[in-house]
Formats: sequence, structure tokens, C-alpha cells
Amino acid sequence: MEIKTIGLASDHAGYALKQFVKEYLTEKGIAFKDFGTDSEASCDYADYAHPLALAVERGECYPGIAVCGSGEGISMTLNKHQGIRAGLSWMPEIAHLCRQHNDANVLVMPGRFIDTDMARKIMDEFLTTDFEGGRHQKRIDKMPVK
Repeated sequence: MEIKTIGLASDHAGYALKQFVKEYLTEKGIAFKDFGTDSEASCDYADYAHPLALAVERGECYPGIAVCGSGEGISMTLNKHQGIRAGLSWMPEIAHLCRQHNDANVLVMPGRFIDTDMARKIMDEFLTTDFEGGRHQKRIDKMPVK
């Protein structure tokens, strides 16, 4: 995977894990842009998911990483965008398959259900796995609603 600036987004429930993600990316020397939120104050994940999705669709960021409590709400919001394939991953094997088979362009993690050690493993796998293409490409081509 060719990494550009990674786009980040979270809600209040994902804020703490997103802060760890920023440390991880800094440690790896990977640039990032944080679309928010900026605290653990209650907020709506959609307010941050949409700007992230638009930046990925425009090619300004690639890939994205998003976090909310369960990972479900922010995934659902991101996947409303035609050019987004957000994959919810709670273990490295899922992150691997999201990239390898689905060409996921946003990694989503469940902030309330994984620790930082697991997040590191998930990100390592997601960021080093390439899309396999081939038979999977025809499935990717069928995803957008036309």
C-alpha cells in the first residue's frame, strides 16, 4: 500500500484510541491529518466521518483510520460515500482481509473493545497488506450504487 497523509477521525468514545493512533503514526514517521474530534466531550461521529471520507475520495488522504466506541456507527457513515470502503477490524486477520480482498481505504477500529497493543497489531497489518486484485476486483467494481 502506498501511504499518503493518513486521515483520522473519531467520536468521543474513540478519542483516546485515536490519540494512540497519532503516537503510533508519529513513531513510524507517517504524516496524518486529524479531522476531529478533539476531546472526550460527547459528539456525533458523522461530523468527523464525512470530512475524512471526502478527503479520501479526493485523494487528499490515503488511507484513513477511524474510531468510535463499537466501530459500527462511524463505519456505516463512512460507507455512505461511494468512494469509501471502510473495514471494521478488531483483530489483525480481519484488517489483512479488508485490504487483501476488499481494497479497504479506511481502517475502522472499535475504541471500547480493543487495547493499544491490539490496535498496533491491526494497524501494522492494515498498512502493510496490499490489495490482491484479480477475482476480487470485479467485486469491488460492483460496490458503488450507480
